[in-house]
Amino acid sequence: MNLFEQYRQGQQLAPGFKWMNQPESWGFDGDGRLTIIAPPLADYFRDPKGGSPRNSAPYLYTELNGDFTVSARVKVDMVEDFDSACIMIMVDEENWAKLCFEYPNKIPTMVSVVTKGTSDDCNSEKVSEKKPYLRVTRFGNCFAFFYSVNGTSWTLVRYFRMEAPTEIKVGVVAQSPAGNGCRTSFDYFEYSQEPVINLRSGG
Repeated sequence: MNLFEQYRQGQQLAPGFKWMNQPESWGFDGDGRLTIIAPPLADYFRDPKGGSPRNSAPYLYTELNGDFTVSARVKVDMVEDFDSACIMIMVDEENWAKLCFEYPNKIPTMVSVVTKGTSDDCNSEKVSEKKPYLRVTRFGNCFAFFYSVNGTSWTLVRYFRMEAPTEIKVGVVAQSPAGNGCRTSFDYFEYSQEPVINLRSGG
């Protein structure tokens, strides 16, 4: 089920969604694609070395119960380091995780961040596809991140445990941690109550 399918064209939220850090510029187009313009320096990160947490990135989320799988096809107009489009799950402000199509060192890369008080940041594979697919699955208190270049064959990026209530926030994020803002788009936000069973193959 595409959770964006009941969108209202323009700046109206898809049913069941809310903003955290609503951006000035966003909207659904005639095909149901969501575009979000990340403001300058927008980010979610809790640096292991300390300092003030960064929690300013636009986050459009809904609340899901129990096991699930969500996926999206994303595009980022990458200009500055770390410009990115992400799927994020959130228990609370100190416990969350995100899978991002990001631009570290000007190289399009799959990046994951798992935050339990502080953030554990990991750059994974370089990706040449300009509109890759991102997928997150949950079963119990276990989560896994995947990406795909074709929407059929999936590669595991990260598998981790996070203590979480039955209902958590799940949605999409637009970021520009070191830049002056960037344009991101999400073709859809697909939802299933079924988790991915075979993590290594993504099947």
